Amino acid sequence: MNKSDLTTAESIRARRSIKSFRNDPIPEGVLQELLSLMQDAPSSWNFQPTRVVMIRSMAQKEALAGAAWGQKQILEAPVTFVFAVSIRGWETHMGEILKTGVSSGAWPQKFADWIGENAPGFQKGLGEKEREYAIKDAMIMATTLALAAQSKGYSTCYINGWDESKVKQIIGVEGDKNIAIALVLPVGLPNSEAKHPGRLPPAKTIFTDRLPSPAV
Repeated sequence: MNKSDLTTAESIRARRSIKSFRNDPIPEGVLQELLSLMQDAPSSWNFQPTRVVMIRSMAQKEALAGAAWGQKQILEAPVTFVFAVSIRGWETHMGEILKTGVSSGAWPQKFADWIGENAPGFQKGLGEKEREYAIKDAMIMATTLALAAQSKGYSTCYINGWDESKVKQIIGVEGDKNIAIALVLPVGLPNSEAKHPGRLPPAKTIFTDRLPSPAV
């Protein structure tokens, strides 16, 4: 970590949704570090369903902005990340995932075998919720990227307003029912600092054991 990097707590406190970006490029070394940090995000079974597409060319930015009803952040930011998921990608990559888990020393072979035997049935048993589970994993990765970017002085904006079929067409997966779009996240330097809009009192949003109940 560089001496100028924000801590995790500082990044959380500082992060805002930025609506206007400078188009200054992100240095390649910084971008690669952000990608590395993003990839360390956890996922269910470590199945890593997220497929991240970096939108960098102006032609692709214009197309994506059009699919997101003209939101200018996409046009202004040097890089916009599209977080997609491969809902059934685990079927292709599970063997490699299990092998890596064992060779890294993270998992004993017995545990990897257990995942191999039990995870497929669990995943298929999810039915329509399999998409939801994969999107949750993508949101974890996107949040990891947002906080990593903030720690390096770069801002983000979670965008959840877009036409999924158009976004899929833009990233080259039109008609692929295995792919779903979770989030669009521009990353760049802010044009201006944003103030904290405030939060509801904890008593209205944080509870213990049941809703409603006191938080403490």
